[in-house]
Amino acid sequence: MHPWKALAVPLAALLVATMTGATPATADTPAIKIENNATQPVFSRADAVKQTVFVEVAGTDSDHDGQADRVAVDILRPKETDQGLKVPVIMEASPYFAGGNDVSNHPVDVDENGNPLPTLRALVDKLAAEPFDGYYDNYFLPRGYAIALVENLGSGRATGCPTSGDVNETAGPKAAIDWLNGRARGFDADGNPVEATWSTGKVGMIGVSYNGTLPNAVAATGVKGLETIVPIAAISSWYDYYRANGGVLAPGTFQGEDLDVLAKYVLTRENGQAACGALIDRLTADQDRVTGDYSPLWDARNYMNDVRKVKASVFLVHGLNDWNVKTKQFAQWWYALAKQHVPRKIWLHQGTHMNPFNLRTAEWLRQLHGWFDYWLHGIDSGIMREPQADVETAAGQWERHASWPLPGTATVPLFPGSDSKLNLLPRPLSPKESFVDQKTRTAEQLVEATGKDPNRLAYATGTLPTDVRISGTPTVSVRASFKDGASPYLTALLVDYGTDVRPNGTLVSTGENYCYGQGIPGDTGCTTLRTLGTATTPYKIVTRGWLDVRNRHRADRTEPLRAGKDYSFTWDFQPTDYLFKKGHRLGLVILSTDYDYTLRYPPGTKVTVSPGLSSLRLPVTFGKLH
Repeated sequence: MHPWKALAVPLAALLVATMTGATPATADTPAIKIENNATQPVFSRADAVKQTVFVEVAGTDSDHDGQADRVAVDILRPKETDQGLKVPVIMEASPYFAGGNDVSNHPVDVDENGNPLPTLRALVDKLAAEPFDGYYDNYFLPRGYAIALVENLGSGRATGCPTSGDVNETAGPKAAIDWLNGRARGFDADGNPVEATWSTGKVGMIGVSYNGTLPNAVAATGVKGLETIVPIAAISSWYDYYRANGGVLAPGTFQGEDLDVLAKYVLTRENGQAACGALIDRLTADQDRVTGDYSPLWDARNYMNDVRKVKASVFLVHGLNDWNVKTKQFAQWWYALAKQHVPRKIWLHQGTHMNPFNLRTAEWLRQLHGWFDYWLHGIDSGIMREPQADVETAAGQWERHASWPLPGTATVPLFPGSDSKLNLLPRPLSPKESFVDQKTRTAEQLVEATGKDPNRLAYATGTLPTDVRISGTPTVSVRASFKDGASPYLTALLVDYGTDVRPNGTLVSTGENYCYGQGIPGDTGCTTLRTLGTATTPYKIVTRGWLDVRNRHRADRTEPLRAGKDYSFTWDFQPTDYLFKKGHRLGLVILSTDYDYTLRYPPGTKVTVSPGLSSLRLPVTFGKLH
């Protein structure tokens, strides 16, 4: 007798059926097995039923062919679902399942008006995931879940066009959820209607990067049936992915990428250029790589606008060293969810753009299993009584906290002085200091240079008398004037200087793990190493922040500056959680062009700063800065 056979309806199975809306099991109906408040692996992955359904996206005709767009949904479910078992669905939606195209990025060297200069263009190199080749199906299907992979509009077997994050793309996975709940039409390859009679209607969306962004987008529609999302390294506002405070900005290591480049990359459907070329050309025209201003195009890709509609619970995961999908993306979403009292949980790790499965496998699976069991099967797994925040403070060292930012965090100001010091008290009489913008030295090279430097200003505390923990979003205010050039950027770097940050004289390199699919273990092809040179000063850039000074008041409005006139500029760093160790120094570095992120205007802009009228504000949890 198969282990899922039962002579009578188990109480636990009846409870699950009641909470999920499924029909209670009978003596001849397979049932979920629950022990120790957790689903058990009793269903065969090898014998699972695989089917493909083409779901109609009602009301969406992005390629203007007169027919509603469709998405392809690959489903893997226990074979017992053909015998009456009803199961919830773990869904991953992606534009990457069919791979991608070689696409040229935009040039980032520009003239004084922001127009591109002739330059060599780099090719985008991103990872395409293989369907049903990860832990979702291997771990969760045997425990009574179906897995659904949705090819997003314009990719693979889907119709329609990719538009990089707007409502058009959100409609695809939303339609798949509607189909699982009997509210949308689905067809097999021959055009025959297909219904999800095996589905309980409860769906959890999960994914990394773009695949994690789509859960945020769909949750912001409030679609019924989406019970929970697990956005990993996910975007909450596309403006903050390709722009920052009014300025054009690149995702880490993808200088020159933009909305249109990404759309071209994922346009893998049949006859894609003919169907979608004009739409993508409009993206190119409307995204505005000259001013970088916020506009209706970006507003349509801002899920923060609809956070009040989110009904699904959220298990959020992000790398504190992710410079592709930067940390502002998770933090602003997290803050907004908290205001809406959305049930939520957060993991913050010290990795880059990656799946936490690769970092802390056993604990990740334990918590994710408990999360899905609770929200999709209705089992009291205990996960909601555990601490809300898991934070990695150093490699392999994790702490658990009641919330994030850490409880007790308070804003502490520091003030630059003309002696290159960061002080606890302002020094308003400090004389002005200047630097000249350049476009060839990286931020890392400017930080590691010792003493005065003509291309940046640097300030630091004395050696810290205690460990200092910051948790949240630092900000910086600078009183400055611009003249003799065209660069509109101010860049601020928060730096940790210490002999044990990076050993002196060693080769410095950074590993950026850009896994755009499931990010399964062994994906070494998605790791890029970039050599920075030999360190003369051990340091770590903890976080960065950028401002287009023409947008000093609003991100959607460019206001020219008068040459040589002093203005006050305030902007945010990327949020972080970081421990400065006793004996280290905390530093603030101010420059203009950030070689790896901003546009590169002609060199020569002179920036004059009034240190005594400037400040750094840190969210400090504990420790003394002097």
